[in-house]
Amino acid sequence: MPDKVLITQRLLKSCEEEILEKFTAVRLYRQDDPEVFLRNHGHEFRAIAGYVADEPLMEMLPNLEMIANFGVGHDGIDLDAARKRSISVTNTPGVLDDAMAEITIGLMIALSRSLLPADRFVRAGKWTKGNYPLQTELKGKKVGIAGLGRIGKEIARRCIAMKMQVAYFGRTRQKDQPYRYYDDPVKMAADCDWLVVATPGGRQTMGLIDDAVLAALGRNGFLVNVARGSVVDEESLVKRLLNGQIAGAALDVFQDEPHVPEELFELENVILSPHQGSATRTTRNAMGRLLVANLEAFFAGRPLPARVI
Repeated sequence: MPDKVLITQRLLKSCEEEILEKFTAVRLYRQDDPEVFLRNHGHEFRAIAGYVADEPLMEMLPNLEMIANFGVGHDGIDLDAARKRSISVTNTPGVLDDAMAEITIGLMIALSRSLLPADRFVRAGKWTKGNYPLQTELKGKKVGIAGLGRIGKEIARRCIAMKMQVAYFGRTRQKDQPYRYYDDPVKMAADCDWLVVATPGGRQTMGLIDDAVLAALGRNGFLVNVARGSVVDEESLVKRLLNGQIAGAALDVFQDEPHVPEELFELENVILSPHQGSATRTTRNAMGRLLVANLEAFFAGRPLPARVI
């Protein structure tokens, strides 16, 4: 079979162009009737490039051998279905760690110093009538990171640079890491001023940050979520923010993106970011290049640079 790739979702322009240049590729999202197209042509494709691939899609691609995921998170891919078919899955890790860590620290500083409300305070001419209220700082505070993977480690390094104390929660203790380990997110939240969520998405972490964790974080605690909206109990978070039971939250992800709970719109102790953690030109271009490298390795029969399964 030829090196034929199905682009299932709209990707970064430079990434799509490189795929079209190097392989025989078709954009599924441009087809008038994608289902009819797949019924007639699904057997022609050995690989797909995108970020969502469920079992029904795989069933319409009988010769599918490889899924090149655009992104480090692969919760949009049905890994169980891929394993059943011995379909390889790749992602784009490593190249977005710095961008994710940068936006995390940016959100923390903006939240602790109330930068967005302070900006509105100046623009509204209120500074001439009195000084802005005193805020808090990161120095000396304890931050608990839920998920000390590649991204979590970069966040931790930057928190140390901010003179914070770092702890982490994960499935297992990482013996090579100097930070305090917790095997229970409730206990960690109770001991921390900041809770940063940087876990993978998917079934294993769904609802990990539940009402008990949020209650333990308490009215003086801040939450930052740069992972997936599914990891945090959004309903409980909204209620606690509205009731003043949490000091504030900075959210780059939500359960039903791009829809955001409207109750959060008027809260000045909440920062709402449109899932832009890795959305820099440098990082997205690097992600695209790694996706293409995964495809090239697959068709050449070489080891995959960033294999998930």
